[in-house]
Amino acid sequence: LRLSRETLATFRQTLDLTTAQFRIGVGSELEVRQAETNFQGARSDIATLQTQIARDQNALNLLVGTTVPAAQLPAELGVADYTRDALPAGVSSAVLLARPDVLQAEHQLIAQNANIGAARAAFFPTISLTATLGTISTALSGLFGGGSFTYQATPGVSLPLFDAGRRSGNLDYAKASQQAAIATYEQTIQTAFREVADALAQRGTITEQVSAQSARANAAGITARLSDARFRAGVDSFLTTLDSQRAAYAARQQLVTTRLNRANNLVELYRSLGGGLAGEPGQEPAPLPRAVGGTTKR
Repeated sequence: LRLSRETLATFRQTLDLTTAQFRIGVGSELEVRQAETNFQGARSDIATLQTQIARDQNALNLLVGTTVPAAQLPAELGVADYTRDALPAGVSSAVLLARPDVLQAEHQLIAQNANIGAARAAFFPTISLTATLGTISTALSGLFGGGSFTYQATPGVSLPLFDAGRRSGNLDYAKASQQAAIATYEQTIQTAFREVADALAQRGTITEQVSAQSARANAAGITARLSDARFRAGVDSFLTTLDSQRAAYAARQQLVTTRLNRANNLVELYRSLGGGLAGEPGQEPAPLPRAVGGTTKR
């Protein structure tokens, strides 16, 4: 937003200059309209960014459950590392076990295994196996009769076999649910590894991108200043100045976007690792800085 406001002020100066030249017959209306196009474009960018900032503040207020004081909101993107920037060598994949989605899938699998045990146990009748002094109970001795493995309906014995296949169906359902839980767990693990790989891949080049984009924005800014000076001196045409101003504005916008991508990459790396390196022995997540007036304090 600050960049767009600074650019708007520059475009306003150019518009005022071309308008004055047109009034005294030195410039053309075409130059005035071209300068006005840049000026109105910057105005539109400011309005769009103000809307986006308001939405972000509303989302932040909803997240914390109250209105965040303006003093605690950053005034600029900043250059601080909001999470762990440098990762040690040899980080074990065990840190991924601390990810909430992996933990959820793991506990779902455990629950499904328990369901299979419960469904299988439901096939067995509930009786007392022994009587007084450890002898065989009446219920057990009378459980089978009239042929091998034929249940007799005697009082006090729960017989779960004759239920039209309900318990058999429950067991089959529990086994199918377990297989689904296994597939979900495997997919969650694969997703975790892919997200970490993607974040590390971007991490390997994002610093170079920021450096290159900074150099490009600096060169474009110098070009714009030189073009403006040559135009005011009557050396270059207004079209050259116009193109230089547009290029400088676009380069600075891209630099902001690249820096934002770097910050997002740090956050994504922190998230994909399950909250830092808490799963690694001797490693703790990096403390999050507190933004105050555009600066960061740890």
